[in-house]
Amino acid sequence: MQFHLNGFQAGDPRVAPALAAAQQPGAALPAQVDVLVVGCGPAGLTLAAQLAAFPDIHCCIVEAKDGPLQLGQADGIACRTMEMFEAFGFSERVLQEACWINEVTFWKPGAEQGGIVRHGRVQDTPDGLSEFPHVVLNQARVHDFYLEQMRHSPSRMEPYYGRSVLDVSVDPGAADHPVTVRLARAGTDRPETVRARYVVGCDGARSAVRKAIGRQLVGNSANQAWGVMDLLAVTDFPDIRSKAAVQSEHGNLLVIPREGGYLVRLYVEMDKLGEDERAAQRNITLEQLIATAQRILHPYTLDVKDVPWWSVYEIGQRICARYDDVPAGRADRQLPRVFIAGDACHTHSPKAGQGMNVSMQDSFNLGWKLAAVLRGQCEPGLLHSYTAERQAVAQQLIDFDRDWARMFSDRPAEGGTGGVDPKAFQRYFEQHGRFTAGLGTHYRPSLLCGEATHQALASGFVVGTRFHSAPVVRVADARPLQLGHVARADGRWRLYAFAGANDHRDAATGVQALCRFLAESPDSPVRRYTRADQDLDEVFDLRAVFQPHHRELALEAMPALLLPRKGRHGLVDYEKVFAPDLDHGPDIFALRGIDRAQGALVVVRPDQYVAQVLPLHAHQALAGFFAGFMRPVS
Repeated sequence: MQFHLNGFQAGDPRVAPALAAAQQPGAALPAQVDVLVVGCGPAGLTLAAQLAAFPDIHCCIVEAKDGPLQLGQADGIACRTMEMFEAFGFSERVLQEACWINEVTFWKPGAEQGGIVRHGRVQDTPDGLSEFPHVVLNQARVHDFYLEQMRHSPSRMEPYYGRSVLDVSVDPGAADHPVTVRLARAGTDRPETVRARYVVGCDGARSAVRKAIGRQLVGNSANQAWGVMDLLAVTDFPDIRSKAAVQSEHGNLLVIPREGGYLVRLYVEMDKLGEDERAAQRNITLEQLIATAQRILHPYTLDVKDVPWWSVYEIGQRICARYDDVPAGRADRQLPRVFIAGDACHTHSPKAGQGMNVSMQDSFNLGWKLAAVLRGQCEPGLLHSYTAERQAVAQQLIDFDRDWARMFSDRPAEGGTGGVDPKAFQRYFEQHGRFTAGLGTHYRPSLLCGEATHQALASGFVVGTRFHSAPVVRVADARPLQLGHVARADGRWRLYAFAGANDHRDAATGVQALCRFLAESPDSPVRRYTRADQDLDEVFDLRAVFQPHHRELALEAMPALLLPRKGRHGLVDYEKVFAPDLDHGPDIFALRGIDRAQGALVVVRPDQYVAQVLPLHAHQALAGFFAGFMRPVS
């Protein structure tokens, strides 16, 4: 974390200096905003926290409830989400508080009548998928971290609570702020009106924004009621502090240990439902949930002492055809102005642990794109890519969730005679470990993801997938760190230049030549898209990784672009040059399959996905990629 760039400032460096127009507590809604976010769930707060980082973007977020969430329903945090939390700067706090899910155990009917026996134990996340684990933490705490992030931003952003959407309208002829939103304010009879350039509905499965733009959730229900409860209990079930999938003659159950050492969540299979029946119609009680869990866990006992939260739901997978207000077939003639994210555009069962995670990735995808368009860096057509990329991801999740939920709800059977084979169920979990870790997203070639023509230069950084971090050493101070952790949720593109053999000694090719092109050529993306009043790395953050030990590299011999002068004092940024961690960890060049002879340039989007892998000398290809969607500075 870098600070003191523009002068020494005491206090917490995470708290940015406030703007003159910073939000005041208890204020009325502003009449005009750049972005209005509806809903303070995980998707809405991810988006608001990202946009709060930009002092020149006026964003506000509204919530129908009268205050922050106190007790969350979602709790699983995938490895990929932890990588995103690192970009927001609070991953360490999550790791400190959360329960780490390290192993999963599998149980099936035992020899004793009505009893169960453990038949398998596997690692929850395969080695090498991520530097972060899969963890569990109350959703409300995740909200707290985002709210603090917003509160510490230059705008001092706070949600406007007690506001619910009445209607949303778009005036296609309006030159500016074309979206008008009317909201009811709790405790008053007079609606409030906000005009916005863009509106994003993150207001859940019953989304008022989705209804206003005529979108519908389409899909099927599995006609199976499930109960879920967080409880404090005394039990002799040996895997109560592990994630455990239990299949019994009395039904199925999923154990999720919670943070703090004592709390546990149980997902309990309940009744089959009729064709059009809803779980609420069964009037299932808490006492019934507990009794069913006790039968499933027999011969083990479950003495429930306290239940802070419980609910009953039916499994269903539903999705919207589009995530914006552009009618089908008009994408070439109409720009999107209203978007939906999270549960507003896709719903699924909670047992795969992906709902909150995918929702946050939706708005992380959208946030940097909105910022780039609002700041004049990119063409508005870029916003079409949100639906194109994220709708396909949600469909993949729904397909997986349908199979996973069906297998979990099936009766256990040995030898393949009816029901599901418990061992097959375990194998399915192991085979889909990458997906449940949140790492299954693979964006296809598009405006924002190039073809994998040069993938062989860096086989471990697959174009269209998230940038897979690895250990390095920072040359200036010999600090070991994860390369991916240098990227913040700040809207910048990352250019990781991996040097070829002897590149540090050759001024004519490789990284040196790339730096000359970026610094001097009129075709350089750095020169074309960075304003004169901005720091050199404000749009493109170039980092270089050389192959020798860090002690063999001379920092003073590096190109000026890797030692950029920044801020009002023209101070030097010494944190752009790295070497492999040859003393303690695996060599990043070997770990990520980087061609040692030629090196590689890995282009990474602001949402941490690999956009291109290019040869270091492919200067014009690099320029052409960004010319496809970025606006040159005037």
